[in-house]
Amino acid sequence: MKRLVAAVVGLALVVTGCTTGKDAVVTGGSFNFVSPGGKVDITYDVADRQPSPTLSGDDLMNEGKQLSIADFPGKVIVLNLWGQWCGPCRVEAPEMQKVYDQTKASGVEVIGIDLRDNDRKPPQDFMRDRKLTYPSIYDPSGRTLLQLSGYPRNIIPSTIVLDKQHRVAAVFLRELLASDLLPVVQRLAAEPA
Repeated sequence: MKRLVAAVVGLALVVTGCTTGKDAVVTGGSFNFVSPGGKVDITYDVADRQPSPTLSGDDLMNEGKQLSIADFPGKVIVLNLWGQWCGPCRVEAPEMQKVYDQTKASGVEVIGIDLRDNDRKPPQDFMRDRKLTYPSIYDPSGRTLLQLSGYPRNIIPSTIVLDKQHRVAAVFLRELLASDLLPVVQRLAAEPA
């Protein structure tokens, strides 16, 4: 009976989006993602925030150029995991552009991480067609995310928000609207450095 319930719950989660996730906690000295509960919106108090590894990879739009969160010291960073093949990502991408447009002057940077696109052209066209101007790391294999201990690479779309010290302040394991994200990044941008 337990297996049947688990199979039904698993099927329901697959039907509701590209992928899904559970919860996150921190342990030790660096961010470590685990899935013990059922939350999809996780925020961390200042005292509980753990540093993110310095994520970096190939710039999607500029082949041969590297893009790194270290390129944006002292800025709040919104890391958005997406793929041009993902239906919810098509709705979410313009929302990320709104966040980028409304907050880039106040110390916030949006960086996409394009996953599971084995050819650059479709995600580049996706960015151009939607007039997305925030940068994205091209990560077809998910190697960039391997640096985030335990973070499931199959949760797309999902968003990780880093504070000014590039510590993980929030994780969203679902599709977001600008109105979901703006209060979070504005609060983090207002925190002392």
